[in-house]
Amino acid sequence: MEQLAQEYARLCAAAGAAPQEAVLRRLREPDGARGRLDLAAQSLSLQTCSALGRLLPGAAPFAALALGDCSLSEEGVRLLLHGLCSNTTVKSLDLKGNNLRSMGAEALGKLLRQNKSIRSLTLEWNSLGMWEEGFSFFCQGLRANNFLQHLDLRNNQINHQGAGELAMALTQNTSLQELDLRWNNIGLLGGRALLNCLHSNKTLKRLELAGNNVPGDILKAVEQALDHNQDREVIVSEAQNQLNILSKEVLSLKDEKNKQFMDFVDTVDKQKEERARIEKMSAARVSQLQEALDEQYSIMNSLKTKLQMTEAALALSEQKVHNLGELLNAMKQEQNCVAECHFRELQQQKQEGADREGRLLHDLSAASEKNLLLRNQVDELERKCKVQQDQLFQVKQDLTKTTAELKLRAVEAEEHLEMEKRRFKQSLEDMESLRVKEVGRVTQHMEASERSMHNRIQSLEAIRISLEEELSQVKAAALTERGQAEEALIKVRSQARLEEQQRLEHLEEKLRLMTESRDEAQNCCLKQKEMVAEAQAKCKQLSLYADGLRRRLDELQQDLDSKEEEKVRELNKVKVELQEQVGHLEAERAAQDGLREKIAALERQLKALSSNHREALLDKEGEISLLLEKLRMKEAEISRLREEEAQRASFLQNAIMAYVQGSPLGSHSSRK
Repeated sequence: MEQLAQEYARLCAAAGAAPQEAVLRRLREPDGARGRLDLAAQSLSLQTCSALGRLLPGAAPFAALALGDCSLSEEGVRLLLHGLCSNTTVKSLDLKGNNLRSMGAEALGKLLRQNKSIRSLTLEWNSLGMWEEGFSFFCQGLRANNFLQHLDLRNNQINHQGAGELAMALTQNTSLQELDLRWNNIGLLGGRALLNCLHSNKTLKRLELAGNNVPGDILKAVEQALDHNQDREVIVSEAQNQLNILSKEVLSLKDEKNKQFMDFVDTVDKQKEERARIEKMSAARVSQLQEALDEQYSIMNSLKTKLQMTEAALALSEQKVHNLGELLNAMKQEQNCVAECHFRELQQQKQEGADREGRLLHDLSAASEKNLLLRNQVDELERKCKVQQDQLFQVKQDLTKTTAELKLRAVEAEEHLEMEKRRFKQSLEDMESLRVKEVGRVTQHMEASERSMHNRIQSLEAIRISLEEELSQVKAAALTERGQAEEALIKVRSQARLEEQQRLEHLEEKLRLMTESRDEAQNCCLKQKEMVAEAQAKCKQLSLYADGLRRRLDELQQDLDSKEEEKVRELNKVKVELQEQVGHLEAERAAQDGLREKIAALERQLKALSSNHREALLDKEGEISLLLEKLRMKEAEISRLREEEAQRASFLQNAIMAYVQGSPLGSHSSRK
């Protein structure tokens, strides 16, 4: 308040006027701390009013302003009220005994239109009703105001026309609760206008009309209308309290339901995170398997290149043998010794070929038997593998071990091939040295043994041709048996793929059924559809990711087809490990069953909560309907009472009019 006093003194000094000491004392008093500025009975000059009008806009440090009996001029009132138009803290304004007239009424109308904080306005002992135009402007401001609750207009010389203006303003005002019109000149017509406005105004609870020459029946009708407004206000407040209680209960139920649903969503999110973690682990395992398969593929390519090189070397050796045969035909002198050596070598080769053919036939029969046994074992294993899809991941773990062993065996095979290659090269070198030696010997005995060796060479050539035919037959038989074995392996692979596809379709069907059951469970929560849609989108993404994994597995399976012959040898070991994996999968399945039971329990809890919520809502709706029925009954009774009062008022009006017309006063007024 001291700062306010200093500001007031500064403004007065700026205007060239001395500040009033009484105003400064009131501004410095500690009453301002309690929110009241009392300037009553102080004669305020125009400069003081101008300074106070500049201090009042915005947030003043007091809530009540008393300016009663201050002998304010019209211009001073205008300046003060202009400052209050934008004030946001003053709740009560007292302007009694200031003889406000036309300009003051217009300023008050402007104040009521613009100010939104004043709740109480005291205008006792003024002359607002003497100026019809100014008072109508004041009534227009009252009509536009929806914040004023108490208005005191005692002793303001308001006539029946001013009362009519007030009545028109009250028909549209929805905030005024108390109106004091005592000791004015309202009369019969003004009282009737105020009574008529109470039919549309439901907020006015108190209306004082004493000392206005208003008939007693109109006063009683006004009191009854005010009582109806009070009853209506009480009923509406009770209904509002009950509605607030019901809304609080509904909000509490919604909060509990949301908490339960959020708990359910948290559990689902945890399951999704666990599933994502498992999928990441499986993806890592698949990548490891892919790397191992790539390494095996590179090893097999190197082995193929080495085999091609050995075949090329064999082709070169055969070409060399053919060249040697041509040399033998050309060199008839050398044929005797060379024929004997060749005969011995051919016998040895024939014996070795027969031994090799026997071993190959034995190996083929053993391989065919093993293929049959392994085929049966594969069928049994595939039947067992239909239970769960996750066995593939475990099998691929085992494949890593087998690939390591295959690498070791591939290294051994390379070493064996290197040894065979060295032996073959050594044998070729030995044969070349023998050929050179024999050529030297043959040149010495060429002429002597030419004729005798010619016949022998022919017989040896016939034997060689027969041996070559036998070798070609053996090769053809070996090729046919190899083709049959490959066809059998292809059939086994196709069967395994078909069974794997069936198993995948069965698992996809189970996944689809699980998603449908989840959707049905979540459809019970009508307000959570968006979250369900997001969950379904995530499930679709997971299904697409699973399809990608399946395609990747198919590609891996195609790459693994080249290694099936070596894989069959290790299936006996894999069988025992697969049984252990089946046990793990059964344990995981039991865990999934437990999770499904938990989900079903949560769904049952949600259904029970939703049913309880519906029952509570139905009970509350029943109570609301009963309250509305009571309100309708009260309103019907009020309307009936209004009709009765209107009939009584019409009868009274007719009687008064008849009396007025029959009296000499009525004839005089008619002449006027």
